[in-house]
Amino acid sequence: MTRTLPRPFVVLATQNPIEFHGTYPLPEAQLDRFTMRLALGYPDRDHELAVLEAQRQQHPLERLEAVTDLDEVMHAQEAVRQVRVERPVSEYILSLVQATREDPRLKLGSSTRGALALYRTAQALAWCEGRDYVLPDDIKRLSREVLAHRVMLDTKSRYSGVSREDLVAEIVGRIPPTP
Repeated sequence: MTRTLPRPFVVLATQNPIEFHGTYPLPEAQLDRFTMRLALGYPDRDHELAVLEAQRQQHPLERLEAVTDLDEVMHAQEAVRQVRVERPVSEYILSLVQATREDPRLKLGSSTRGALALYRTAQALAWCEGRDYVLPDDIKRLSREVLAHRVMLDTKSRYSGVSREDLVAEIVGRIPPTP
């Protein structure tokens, strides 16, 4: 059965990498459907103290108010799609994705879906920064968060302490933007 979902439809997910009891890592095909993976780490002491104090009498989510409406979100999505991505920048994206497929330390490289996610997130970043065009630096800046969760290390690399994020960063450092 097909269900029509409202637009925009967004899924945000969290993962606790410490405790997997009752949960299992997602298969690669499902991970590939998430646009980005962000690792937040721990807050610094002052921010953590603020978290504690903010919940003294009630949870902050109980006071949340909308900062935008559906029309604004739809307008922003359309505006992002209008941000230009010149052919050399698109070719740069594909060069990075291809490099993940050819790296011998990776058992699985990034998919075309990963290339498209990098394309779209770069458009969004450029728009957020007030530009109507994407720069190669936008691609560099987003590559780890967009590509690392889409690649799979081979066994030797996984046990040698190499991280997917570091490997993607190395590829980005090695592959120059397309002139």
